[in-house]
Amino acid sequence: MKNIPLETLHEHVGTLIGHSAWKTVSQEMIQAFADATGDHQWIHIDIERARRETPWQSTVAHGFLTVSLIPVLNQSVLRVTGTSASINYGLNKLRFPAAVRAGAAIRSEVTLDDVTAVDDQRTLATFTTRIEIQGEEKPACVAENLVMYLA
Repeated sequence: MKNIPLETLHEHVGTLIGHSAWKTVSQEMIQAFADATGDHQWIHIDIERARRETPWQSTVAHGFLTVSLIPVLNQSVLRVTGTSASINYGLNKLRFPAAVRAGAAIRSEVTLDDVTAVDDQRTLATFTTRIEIQGEEKPACVAENLVMYLA
């Protein structure tokens, strides 16, 4: 993990910050997400049907489950010091090039794109986060995500 002081974060614009550890997306996680969101589409929860009828021959994670893992994955890559809080501020761009099969391992690759001082207390950072799937060429997700740092 990189520890970068808020006052020098701008020096890292345009650089790859790093990669998180691999995290397995289990069927239990997928089921819990389906239950929490009410999205019980069969490609996520019906193991036997998914084996028979999908191109992945497996259930797959919800795209928004993958996105929801960005904060926990990225927190293991970068810690911005000298802040009182960091807030997930939103997304500018979001794509899902490949599906995450149940049991697959994913990790984040984090690049810092921009840092903007909003005022004396707030700094907005823009990151590109690629969620890679172990053993696959295409990423599961590519997101331009925003983090607001509070001094």
